[in-house]
Amino acid sequence: MSAAGREREPAVSECDVLVAGSGPAGLTAGLFAARHGRSTIVLGTQPGGSLLTIAQIDDFPGAPEGVAGYDLGPALQEQALAAGTQIEMAELERLEASDTGWVATSSAGRVVAAATVIVATGTRPRRLGVPGEDRLAGRGISHCASCDGPLHRGRTVVVVGGGDSALLEALELTEFAQRVVVVHRGGSLRAQAVYRERVEQHPKIQVELDTVVEEVLGQDRLAALRLRELGTGAESTFEASGLFVFVGGVAQPEFLDGLPVTDDYGHVVTDAAMGTALPGLFAAGSVRSKFTGQAVTAAGDGATAAVAAHRHLERGAPAFARLPST
Repeated sequence: MSAAGREREPAVSECDVLVAGSGPAGLTAGLFAARHGRSTIVLGTQPGGSLLTIAQIDDFPGAPEGVAGYDLGPALQEQALAAGTQIEMAELERLEASDTGWVATSSAGRVVAAATVIVATGTRPRRLGVPGEDRLAGRGISHCASCDGPLHRGRTVVVVGGGDSALLEALELTEFAQRVVVVHRGGSLRAQAVYRERVEQHPKIQVELDTVVEEVLGQDRLAALRLRELGTGAESTFEASGLFVFVGGVAQPEFLDGLPVTDDYGHVVTDAAMGTALPGLFAAGSVRSKFTGQAVTAAGDGATAAVAAHRHLERGAPAFARLPST
């Protein structure tokens, strides 16, 4: 076959720091890496990540009145771009170690030789794993109150979970639903005290502890839930038009398969500097184990990982002084 007939090999770009993920951890990592003078590429299809679905973040420092996630996410992106970070609307699909660091392939077909990599791909919502959940996914079952809350105006909805995300979403749903029932398997809610107090005092919210969802019921759309009390084993059918699930996230990026950096739940294990067991590979945000679940700590993780990557390069790892034109 002639050279003209052969499929061209993709050109390889080079950078000091490649960041996988464009949520608060990834964008902050890109910002700080670029501010340290490192050539930096961020891969991510949703700038702002899960922030974009949050109507109000009350505990982000410097925003005493709170800030909408869909405002904070684009602001982080703008700041990272201004610092010199390149952001590509693609995902990291393949990652391999090389003699000079890492070789990554994006979903857009771009091949990047990176001296260091920061994994900040976040998590996807954890499912309940009960009968009816698959069949009615997207038909009354949701993971975003601001997105789907208006569909349940004047109706009854159920929120499953007891952490910050669950209670924040429950409070958001009171803007639309007539009644919001929070179902939690534990004997007490795990969220911050300020959120627990707001939920307990809200006239539209009812909390059911030591209770789990056993089955999702309905034909074309969710119509009811079968609940079970853990203490007594008693079951009941509860009518609701919506089910909002906030029981944690599932990590395990597929591009890390085969690399000895994840725990039994697929989260990346890091040290205090966000470093993994492999040189030049770091992680930040909810993709890593022992993450505390706050936007501010995700941003802090990103900054820490970027500084650690910079120092890794200072110790003699290969550095690429330029970024390819796009």
